[in-house]
Amino acid sequence: MSNTINTSTPSLQNSTASSASSAGNDLASQITRITQQITKLTQQAKDISNGSGTTEEKQKQQELIQAQIDMLQAQLAQLQQQQAEKTLQKQEQSQSKVEGVNKPSESNQIDIYI
Repeated sequence: MSNTINTSTPSLQNSTASSASSAGNDLASQITRITQQITKLTQQAKDISNGSGTTEEKQKQQELIQAQIDMLQAQLAQLQQQQAEKTLQKQEQSQSKVEGVNKPSESNQIDIYI
């Protein structure tokens, strides 16, 4: 008797393929989904040691699951980097709009000569 664990990893959309307006929500949902998959795979890896089968089969299954976890962690890091870049862009855009006394624009400057 051998236990077979079937897992699948859904493909992620390329960030350039997704639209800019929905990219923020997509990133957050993808990060959540990948985190849940990592948790599920980690639990499966723990459960393998309690299952039936030879030590060699268990080791192969754990190696496959660990490879999937590593791939998901790499995707997670990439998505988190994209999310950080988008957040930074939004902050820069909001800061660039502030103009006034302390932040003069080209059309709103005073030259003082002494």
